[in-house]
Amino acid sequence: MAPGGFFGRALIVEISGRGTTSSPLELDDRVLRAYLGGVGLGTWLMHRLAPPGVDPLAPEAPLAFVFSSLVGTPLTTSAKFAVVAKSPLTGLLTDALASSQFAIAGKLTGHDALVLRGRADELSVLLIDGDGARLEPAPELAGLSADQAEKAARARYGRGWRTAAIGPAGERGVRYATVSHDGRHAGRGGLGAVLGAKNVKAVLVRAATKVAVADQAAVLAAARDLRQRSFGPATAKYRELGTLANLLAFNAVNTLPTRNFTAATFEAAPRLAAEELHEMRTVARNSCASCTIGCEHIYSRKGGGSQRMEYENVFALGPLCGVSEPDDVFAASAKCDELGLDTISAGGTIAWAMECAERGLIDAPWLRFGDGAALLRALDAIGARTPGLGELLAQGSRRAAAVVGQGSIDFAPQVKGLELPGYEPRTLQSMALGLAVNARGADHNRSGAYEADLSGELDRLDGGAAHVAAAIGTEDRAAVMDSMILCKFLRGVFTDPFTDWAALLASVTGWDIDAEELHTAARRIVRAKRAFNLREGATAADDTLPPRMLETPLELTSGRQATLTAERLNTMVSGYYAARGLDPSGRVVQKDLADLLIDVL
Repeated sequence: MAPGGFFGRALIVEISGRGTTSSPLELDDRVLRAYLGGVGLGTWLMHRLAPPGVDPLAPEAPLAFVFSSLVGTPLTTSAKFAVVAKSPLTGLLTDALASSQFAIAGKLTGHDALVLRGRADELSVLLIDGDGARLEPAPELAGLSADQAEKAARARYGRGWRTAAIGPAGERGVRYATVSHDGRHAGRGGLGAVLGAKNVKAVLVRAATKVAVADQAAVLAAARDLRQRSFGPATAKYRELGTLANLLAFNAVNTLPTRNFTAATFEAAPRLAAEELHEMRTVARNSCASCTIGCEHIYSRKGGGSQRMEYENVFALGPLCGVSEPDDVFAASAKCDELGLDTISAGGTIAWAMECAERGLIDAPWLRFGDGAALLRALDAIGARTPGLGELLAQGSRRAAAVVGQGSIDFAPQVKGLELPGYEPRTLQSMALGLAVNARGADHNRSGAYEADLSGELDRLDGGAAHVAAAIGTEDRAAVMDSMILCKFLRGVFTDPFTDWAALLASVTGWDIDAEELHTAARRIVRAKRAFNLREGATAADDTLPPRMLETPLELTSGRQATLTAERLNTMVSGYYAARGLDPSGRVVQKDLADLLIDVL
């Protein structure tokens, strides 16, 4: 019998021609307890189901929608799911989280994960409910945005079905295409391209059953408590201004990446800041499914319409590309949503191309920093994969730099092929380590070490042992939250996070679990991600940052310089390996490989 909150099985859907075959994969209680669900369970599934060395866009490459024990409970922010696969952008493990009713309906098909393999003969939709999976041709959806495809599916199949879909970029194999649903996105790593390679435009799920929790009264009490805490000061910033509130704060402390990381302050930042936009434009607030925080802020657009804006898409399509006109940034963000593009990778790749054009390395004299029209033109080219520049930039900055050569890889803003988020590593040196060693690549959600840098408790300009400990701590906390799954914006409301999380899991699952066991699970999940990447050819040489970050000091507004040398980063990486129990080359040792339970069914 499965623990509370779980069904104890995944559904493996094999897509072939115009049909499917489905089979259950029973999930041992030891695996569920060891990996918790979500990203952790998805990582285990990739070890079991992804053939070593598989091309991420090959039919046999698995794509998993993974749920957790908390999905369907009244716990705030619990309506989340993970999408996990081998990334076509990095060639390594990738996972992305998203919130919507798709999570609840997908879980209540009666499965803890839905795993897709194979390829349809023509563009199709995949429907999964209590009766299993079926494939239906949908050529009429070709070229539609994910939102348009979702509306078409709802009209065709009814409101009881919940949809995750791809846009044109996913159909065309852009390596950083997203999977979208309810206006939200599983964004990073190219998961939309993986779904597109299977000739699946959309996955539709319909609830068919219920799942029991171990202690309903305890879950309801915990939900009331967490709801109340979610209205406290720890989440106030996100309720009032959204994540865009970070823009001016980061600009003030020289950590807002600007013009492809050549600067860390943007002179026009106030024009794009939440504080100014809040006064200038009508603002609506919205919440994810089953969320009480309400961090989503929607701004009116010139000429009509509205757009959801967050820090990362504004940073990537604004300061990183030198674009200061709010309407251009709004339009670029809307275009990314329409095409189904990860805004961070799109902005990072275009910023790299802008620098290449200004250096005369590529023939695109129109592509210049600060030109909003050029930004929009480049996005159109990427979404259509137009011959020449569009095809080049659809590969992401690392692959594009390999084509262009001429030293352009030195300023490609990526780690392991994934473009850097909106945090300047030279002025946030705990974060620098987190970005360098993270399994997904340059990522701020799986390693939020910037929290330690900005806490004032260590010198963010001088990385050392304290920064190693901080990076590991944030990585462990993220591993648990991403597997349970809970929103990161709740992290400040827990008094003693691992103890509090263990209590939540115990009430749902019935496990006699404590903080120490959760710490162990976090370390296991981090090792399992690394072990998958090592299997796929990653080495210690990948745990680094672009040469620009390690060779060029950053001029600060205070008159000081921020310097992060290769020697300092390598010392921190070695300290990270030692603290993680890895060997000096960053490999998982044999006894810990056995602890991953890869062979358990």
